[in-house]
Amino acid sequence: MSSTTTERRTPPATSRRPGKTVSLAARRRRTAVVAWLFAAPFVLSFGVFGLVPLVSSFGMSFTDLRVNDIRNPFAVDFIGLENFATVLGDSTFLRALSNTLGFVVVGVPLSLFSALVLAVMLNSLGRRAATFFRVGYYMPVVTTIVAVAVVWRIMYQPDGLINSLLASIGVDGPNWLGDTRTALPALTLMAVWRSIGSSMVIFLAGLQAIPTEVKEAAMVDGASTVQRFFRITIPMMMPTILLNAILTTTGFMQFFDEPFVMTNGGPLQSTTSIALYVFNQFQWGNYSVGAAGAYVLFVLISIFAIIQFRFFRQRT
Repeated sequence: MSSTTTERRTPPATSRRPGKTVSLAARRRRTAVVAWLFAAPFVLSFGVFGLVPLVSSFGMSFTDLRVNDIRNPFAVDFIGLENFATVLGDSTFLRALSNTLGFVVVGVPLSLFSALVLAVMLNSLGRRAATFFRVGYYMPVVTTIVAVAVVWRIMYQPDGLINSLLASIGVDGPNWLGDTRTALPALTLMAVWRSIGSSMVIFLAGLQAIPTEVKEAAMVDGASTVQRFFRITIPMMMPTILLNAILTTTGFMQFFDEPFVMTNGGPLQSTTSIALYVFNQFQWGNYSVGAAGAYVLFVLISIFAIIQFRFFRQRT
C-alpha cells in the first residue's frame, strides 16, 4: 500500500524537465536583454566616438586627405605608405621621436622607483598616517594637467620659485624652459612628480596583497629586511610592477600636455613629442600625415608593451 501511494504521489521525472528548461532559457534571455540594454549607451557611444574615428583615421593614413578635401572626403586618392614614409623621413618627427624616447627612458624608471619607495614607506606606517600621505601624493593625479603645467611654468621662470630657492644657497639657476639643455629634463621632472601618485597606489595595493605568513616565515628563517625585500617582496610584486610599467610607459609615450602648455615644443623643438607632432600636423591641415604619425606612435607603444611583457614574464 505504501509503495502504491508513493508511486501516485511522486510525479514522473520527465514531467517537470521541459518546464524547467524553458523557464531557465527564458530567464537567461531576459538577463541578456537587460544586460545589453544597460550596455547599449556605452556600446553606441564607443562605436560612434571611438570605433568609427579609429577605422576612419586608419584609412585616412593611406590617402592624401588634406583640409581642402573635408567637403568631399571620398574623392581623395589612395597613396599607400607614402604618408608613413613622409613621417619617418621628416627631421621634425625624428627629433620628436628622440625627445619622446629620452622622456620615456628617463621618466619611467624614475617614476616607478620613486613610487615603489613611497609605497614601501607608506606600507610601514599606521592606517591613518598612510591614508593622509596617500591622499597627499595622489592629489597631483586628479588635478587638471593644465593647472599643474601653468603652476610649474611659473615656478620654472628665471625669477620663479625654483631659482629663488637656488639663489638662497648661492646657485644661479638656469632658464629652465628657455634653454635647450634643461627644457626636456624640466618637463620630465614635472611629469614624474605628477605620475608618482597613481603608481604608488597600485604598488601599495600589491604590497598589502602579499601574505603576512610568508614574511613571518622568512623572519623566522633569519632573513634580513633587505633579503625579504629582494627575495620575497619584489618577486611577488612582479605582476604589479608589470602593470605599472605598461601604464606608465603608455602615458609617457603620449607625452603632450606638458610641452603644449609649457613650451609649445620649444625651444628649437627640444621638447616636441610625437603626440605634439601629430597634433601640429592636424592643426596645419595635413590630416593624412597626422594619422600616419598617430599609428607610428601606436606601433611604438605596442613594441614597448611586448618587450615589457616578455621581460617581466621571465622573472615572474
